[in-house]
This record gives sequence, structure tokens and C-alpha cells, in this order.
Amino acid sequence: MNRFRTALTAAAVAGSMVIGGVVGATLHGVSALSAAAATTAASPSPSTGKFVPNETAAHEAQESAAREAQENAGQVPTVP
Repeated sequence: MNRFRTALTAAAVAGSMVIGGVVGATLHGVSALSAAAATTAASPSPSTGKFVPNETAAHEAQESAAREAQENAGQVPTVP
């Protein structure tokens, strides 16, 4: 009977470790996916790789002429 209890306890410990690993991996996968979705939604156009300038009035008022010229040419600005 003592061997049976030992085997039963070992099976319970192993089973809980497997279940815990599956639950942990699932939760980690969900958090990684939602973090990736939040990051993707915040950037203008990550999938196309095309630069999208910020054309709001507040931003435009603080831009230099050189930066605006680069934006108008579709380039990623290299000047402040």
C-alpha cells in the first residue's frame, strides 16, 4: 500500500506540473499577443514599411523646412 501511495503522489505532482505548464504557456501566449497587437496599433504603418508623416497642426508648427521637405518627398526625416 505504501508503494501505491508513493506512485499516486508522484502522479499527482507530475500531473499538476504539466497542467501548470500548459496554463502558464497559454497565459504567456495571450499576453504576448495582446502586447504585440497594442504595439502594432500604435505605429502608423508597420506592415508596409512606408513612412507616414504627422500632419497635425501642432506638429507642423514646430517642424523645420528641411524636415517638412523630407516628409513631403516620402522620406523618413533625418533632420529635427
